[in-house]
Amino acid sequence: MKKIILSIEGMTCSACSNGLEKYLNKQNGVYNAAVNLVMANATVEYDEKILNQEKVEEFVKQAGFKSLGEFKEIKIESRSKKEKVKFIIFTLLAIILMYISMGHMINLPTITFLDPHESTTNYMICLLLLTICFMFYGFDIIKNGYKNLIHKMPNMDTLVGIGVITSFLYSVYNMYLVFMGNHHLVMNLYFESAAIVIYFIKLGRYIDGISKDKTKDAIQRLVKITPSTAVIKKDGVEKTVTLDEIHKGDVVVSKPGEKIAVDGEIILGKAHLDESFITGESKPTAKEKGSKVIAGSMNYDGYIEYSAERIGKESTVSEIVRLVIEASNTKAPIAKIADKVSGNFVPVVMIIAVITFFVYLILGQGLETALTTFVTILVVACPCSLGLATPLAIVVSEGVCASNGILIKKSEILENAQKVDTIVFDKTGTLTYGKLKISEIINYSDMEEKQLLQLVGSAESKSTHPIGKAFTDYLEENKIELLEVQSFENIAGLGIVGKINNEEILLGNSKMLAKYEITNKYLDDEKKLSEKGNSIVYVVKNKEIIAMIGVNDIVREEAEEVISKLSKNKIETVMLTGDNKETAEKIAKEIGITKVISNVLPSEKANTIKKLKEKNKFVMMCGDGINDSPALASSDIGVSVNSGTDIAMDSSDVILTKNDLSSIINLINISKRTIRNIKQNLFWAFFYNCLMIPIAIGVLKPIGVSINPMIASLAMVLSSVTVILNAVRLKK
Repeated sequence: MKKIILSIEGMTCSACSNGLEKYLNKQNGVYNAAVNLVMANATVEYDEKILNQEKVEEFVKQAGFKSLGEFKEIKIESRSKKEKVKFIIFTLLAIILMYISMGHMINLPTITFLDPHESTTNYMICLLLLTICFMFYGFDIIKNGYKNLIHKMPNMDTLVGIGVITSFLYSVYNMYLVFMGNHHLVMNLYFESAAIVIYFIKLGRYIDGISKDKTKDAIQRLVKITPSTAVIKKDGVEKTVTLDEIHKGDVVVSKPGEKIAVDGEIILGKAHLDESFITGESKPTAKEKGSKVIAGSMNYDGYIEYSAERIGKESTVSEIVRLVIEASNTKAPIAKIADKVSGNFVPVVMIIAVITFFVYLILGQGLETALTTFVTILVVACPCSLGLATPLAIVVSEGVCASNGILIKKSEILENAQKVDTIVFDKTGTLTYGKLKISEIINYSDMEEKQLLQLVGSAESKSTHPIGKAFTDYLEENKIELLEVQSFENIAGLGIVGKINNEEILLGNSKMLAKYEITNKYLDDEKKLSEKGNSIVYVVKNKEIIAMIGVNDIVREEAEEVISKLSKNKIETVMLTGDNKETAEKIAKEIGITKVISNVLPSEKANTIKKLKEKNKFVMMCGDGINDSPALASSDIGVSVNSGTDIAMDSSDVILTKNDLSSIINLINISKRTIRNIKQNLFWAFFYNCLMIPIAIGVLKPIGVSINPMIASLAMVLSSVTVILNAVRLKK
């Protein structure tokens, strides 16, 4: 199975995106297709044995749209000068057209040679020519409407196209009758209705285009973080190249005041780098030989050379952009409801318009009234605002999340986060920084302490667990060389087993001792260390305990405040850890968590999550390590801190790039506001159509309330603008 994101041209409303999505999903070999109206792209998962990109693009063409190839970047451009000039010209033409056709009705001074009664021919020809100009201006609307009708996927353009062409042809027919001597029909021309409807649709799309681009600002700022060029060093010679010319393994140079071009590892020099856009850490981070650097970081004060490791699509920034784009291409359940409604809405409106047309004729209202009502219904019912209601709010919110260091993999997370009533936290590396330090050593052997720690640190150097880093950091700080590790095995939730100098070394907790049937004679010592908040590491050599080491962690500064706020919001918090009970409870008490589940294996963590869900709890799991991956995958929402392992991030739904638990509060708040905003948008969209369609039909004519196609098109634009402005409020 392969996934590809294609840029799509020609989508103008939700009925377009829904129609294309349905058409793609019906094709043989397509597993799943999701079309995004706001981002103008389609994510398609397909069977490589049956299809390729060319065939998928052919499906897009068959559906009446155009594929612009693989989606490579988010294009945010200000409206082009040519487009602005064209819009200004047609605005002036619209004013002139309205003046000529309707000025005399409100007693404005008439232009003698264009007077409908004195110069009928000039009047009609002028209206015809101006309307033809507008027909060319809106040809894309008519063309798209026709294509979608042919493909049995009628959309907003179909409604407008049918209405405009009907009004235009009816006016041409009446114009012919005037030339044949029926001069009284000169007032039955509706050229201006066809033209002004097109103008208002174009006005709405112009405003819509600007608003859609603004929703992508946060993502675009990420794209612009990396520099366009860099300096590489080959054979001692420096050369300026574009980022596309950098290859893995190239030596890249960074001087004070320059940005890091690609992700890599420093091989020479040291400097302080600003990585706040990724880590959220306001203070510059000290980097030296062996340190990793992230593309987009600012070099404050040093000369460094680094080896290029992750370039192009593999870079951290590109990965963030990819996640945000893919998230925006998934649909929240509330969006699917709106899509279904708008997808069925267009055919229903067409049926209502046709029925109304014939009813008016049967009631003897005349062809003119019946036709005007028909056009008005089609125009006023365009589901533009309905289609924008959900995706626009989702994209704005995802941009807000991205700019606040919250990466969401699926849009449904934005809907579901506000449902969370239970949050389960891992301890080490999540509630704590995971920066463990050796606090106390109880040595039962005749080895010197330095020699003992060299043995332990060498074995732990093969582990990715935060406890292991406490020992490797100690060796680095004290410049102690690592011993060769001849074999290594990580036993999840228990510890590690290694062989050094042909002797087996076991490092782990009390469960490790039980697994290897090693008698523990030092329970009192373990209790004393645990009471001080230490994690316990037993050191076993040749099946005998030779030492017990206490390792302490640092609780995150924001942890207590976050737990307090969650409690105030009636969200239950649980600590779930593989650490011993005493240590876990000490930290839990310190930060305000009342429920602690300790001494659990990775599989037990996942089972704990499942048990909570069985009690009808909506569970969020927040973790960072390999041990947490099953639990993250089992929870309703899995949240991984950025310092976590790649596996934990792959298993999670949300990544906190700022490495700050406060982001969880932000996510829940953004979720609540997003859903409230979407409901408001849907209400106004539905309310508008429910109100305007009956008025267009003529239900309120007995009390003197009615509208024509021009008023209908203006009302439709105002409806869309209302939804757009409401969605953009989420930026605040």
